[in-house]
Amino acid sequence: MAPIHSLLHTHANQKIADRREAPDGTVFCSALQHLGIKYGELTEPMPAAPVGRIRDADLPTLRGVGQAVWEAVYSTKKQILVEVRRAGTSGGHRIPRLAATEPEAERLIHEVHVETERIWLAEPAELGNLHRGLIPSRAGTHGTVLPTLLFVNGETRPLGYAAYGGLIRAAVSGMPMDSVREMARLLVAVPAEFLDYCGLDKLGDFTQRFLACLDRLDRADFLAVTRHLALYINCLGAWNLHLFPWDAADPLRQQRPAETGSTR
Repeated sequence: MAPIHSLLHTHANQKIADRREAPDGTVFCSALQHLGIKYGELTEPMPAAPVGRIRDADLPTLRGVGQAVWEAVYSTKKQILVEVRRAGTSGGHRIPRLAATEPEAERLIHEVHVETERIWLAEPAELGNLHRGLIPSRAGTHGTVLPTLLFVNGETRPLGYAAYGGLIRAAVSGMPMDSVREMARLLVAVPAEFLDYCGLDKLGDFTQRFLACLDRLDRADFLAVTRHLALYINCLGAWNLHLFPWDAADPLRQQRPAETGSTR
């Protein structure tokens, strides 16, 4: 994750049509507020915005780190911290803090900012409980957990980058605020209600408070609140991907045409 609010709406100066064709070591920025580093084969075709390169001499180390991260995400769940900073600058991280003039919006921004800082490097308690099967609402099929985890991951990711990202781009582009507010009600209320039911109660509370003060927000305050909510939700999405039990799908392997005898 990159703690940069403007990634959600800034147009890239340079794009390539398919990130699979970029050389290993390419560093990408993403409208999902991700910083991606290509260390090996990619299978998903996607336009991408390259912003840098790893030195050739460091590529063997990069591939080793990539493999370690893959193993951590897939099975061990060990946290491997990667810090990206300009040479000569101090380490550590800081989430930029925006401000609003509307009192309720300012209080909401403060709490979302504090929570985002808290979970940046530490597992969100509600997601940890969910992945351990502690679901107060008992959401799940016949008491199982995996389908609920799938639904939570599938709702959280587009809520952060598509719904909130879209709202931010609409407000930045000058869309009339009455239309932007109506879009907000249509796009964020239902997914947040479902995620609250699944156990993400902080997200549910933040969303209700955002919608409650929505009509009092001018463009600047709206952007301040939604930028913070987008970063917070995208951070939840990143944790979802790390905590998800990917190895549970080991018995369900893709079949290749050569393996099945198919000529299609």
